[in-house]
Amino acid sequence: MIWTIQRSVSAAALAVCLASPALAIALRETPSLAEAVASGALPPVAERVPLTPLVVNLASDSKKPGRHGGILNMLIGRPKDIRLLVVYGYARLVGYDGRFQLQPDILESFDVREGRIFTFRLREGHKWSDGHPFTAEDFRYYWEDVANNPSLAPSGPPRDMIVAGKPPRFEVIDDHAVKYTWPAPNPFFLPRIAGASPLFIYRPAHYLKQFHPRYVGEAAAARRAEEEGQRSWAALHNKRDNLYKFDNPDLPTLQPWRNTTRPPAQRFAAKRNPFFHRVDTRGRQLPYIDDVVLVQTDGRLISAKTGAGESDLQSRNISFDDYTFLKDGSERNGYDVHLWRTAKGAHLALFPNLNHNDRVWREVIRDRRFREALSLAIDRPLINQALYFGLALEHHNTVLPRSPLYDETYARTEFDIEKANRLLDEMGLTEWDDNETRLLPDGRPIHVIVETAGEDTEQTDVLELIRDDWAKIGIRLFTKPSQREVFRNRIFSGETLMSIWFGLENGLATADTSPQELAPTSQLQLQWPKWGQYFETKGKSGEPPDMAVATELARLNEEWLSAPTTRKRERIWQRMLGIHRDMLFSIGIVSGVLQPVVARRGLMNVPARAVYNWDPGAHFGVYRPDTFWFAK
Repeated sequence: MIWTIQRSVSAAALAVCLASPALAIALRETPSLAEAVASGALPPVAERVPLTPLVVNLASDSKKPGRHGGILNMLIGRPKDIRLLVVYGYARLVGYDGRFQLQPDILESFDVREGRIFTFRLREGHKWSDGHPFTAEDFRYYWEDVANNPSLAPSGPPRDMIVAGKPPRFEVIDDHAVKYTWPAPNPFFLPRIAGASPLFIYRPAHYLKQFHPRYVGEAAAARRAEEEGQRSWAALHNKRDNLYKFDNPDLPTLQPWRNTTRPPAQRFAAKRNPFFHRVDTRGRQLPYIDDVVLVQTDGRLISAKTGAGESDLQSRNISFDDYTFLKDGSERNGYDVHLWRTAKGAHLALFPNLNHNDRVWREVIRDRRFREALSLAIDRPLINQALYFGLALEHHNTVLPRSPLYDETYARTEFDIEKANRLLDEMGLTEWDDNETRLLPDGRPIHVIVETAGEDTEQTDVLELIRDDWAKIGIRLFTKPSQREVFRNRIFSGETLMSIWFGLENGLATADTSPQELAPTSQLQLQWPKWGQYFETKGKSGEPPDMAVATELARLNEEWLSAPTTRKRERIWQRMLGIHRDMLFSIGIVSGVLQPVVARRGLMNVPARAVYNWDPGAHFGVYRPDTFWFAK
């Protein structure tokens, strides 16, 4: 629940009163900031929060009001994971709540008309972490001086701000309100600014103007860039402008904690943002926890270090494989191990590359019967029991049961070696070699090489369990691990025949969620990367879709973009999901695998059960880590 509050001032204290219901809340000073307030280094809390702060009613989310203080320690595997402070901090203009509904957060309110006119009202008195006012000027600066500056954004505004080839008309209504108007609906806008890696449509203008020639002049901007070893003013501006990367301690932020450590470093320390816009119903400014420390270590050691009690909150770089080990150490090292259900369409799926360079293989792999035979020859119950203790879902790569779009027929799987063999025979793949392997039409043995990113053993363990059953239908499976960049580039170029990776990013989709993952819209869609390239580059690279069903999916995706009602969008979704069910462009193996979440005993308000997802979800983000606190 979110309440809007107004303040009244008395000689004794500054009180905050709810507009409705009538209830007075006295703002309480944060103990760790009291000395700075007393010395005049910081204003009192009533002057630090907005006139209408976001009041978080913890009881409505079955949480307990907390107390200030403490240091939260976490482990990261790479220096760039400092960005997790932005992911987990999850301060967004609008954000998802724990039920995955969009709510105003940094914004006081937002209004959407006709799906194309967006009016945002800011919280008056809201300030950046350095105390400078956060106003419409920060939106204007981004739009005029960053997104539409060819030196800073050579390709122009972000793709999600272009509708029917046109950017929005941007208007500053007053100091605390802005409007974006597109010629047609923009269904991507709100989800993108609510994302785990969000579209930031504002910047701290007061800080970044010092690097911009429009405000300091060409000569001064060039001189500043040269002094700091950058090739141009734009390079320096981009280096300092990292709201998501979070690697510039000088850059003001709106997140609950601000980074104070300049990379490279092994230990990143973040301090509370004294101007954060959220408070609890008892008048305590959030976050409860004062400091967050991220310690970089070898990603392969994070599970062991977590089990040894070196992290207060950890999900990154640990997996279900680690559950037994982590559980064994929980009593000894004072932590709890929660299991959250993952929300991808498939935890793991096979992606036959329909754009493979080999013409013979391309024809075979595009035959639906071949993909169906491979699916029928996967013993998912065995994989579930052997690797996931029977707790996963034996499920195709589609929406999950919690999605309102779910239909059991989309997810249904079966294990039938006889039927798989029959389908391959129907295709004419009836010739075998002396090694009991079927032959391709050109006489080569059917050796299916499945490439992995080589980041863990889980994928290879799954493939080992599939190998024997595929042998029963005359197909030899070989595993080829590599590194993520090599893995992706081989797929993009058409060299990879088949890969194993995660399924749909969002298994919790609604009718109003974009269905673009179901259409050839990105080279990151591993089943048709060249079609995705063609879409992303507007035909400059890649290949145009040359299967009628792929063209139909692209058409349906375009139709969804302009659909006027949720009902119409739902019908489009169901049609696209049905096509994927029938065509098996990807082969889901299991979904809903449980993700261990390790939390220090006494770290309060961490859900024992929850959905673990990147987007929507930001992993911990939607559960508001600013409301976590230490009981002792």
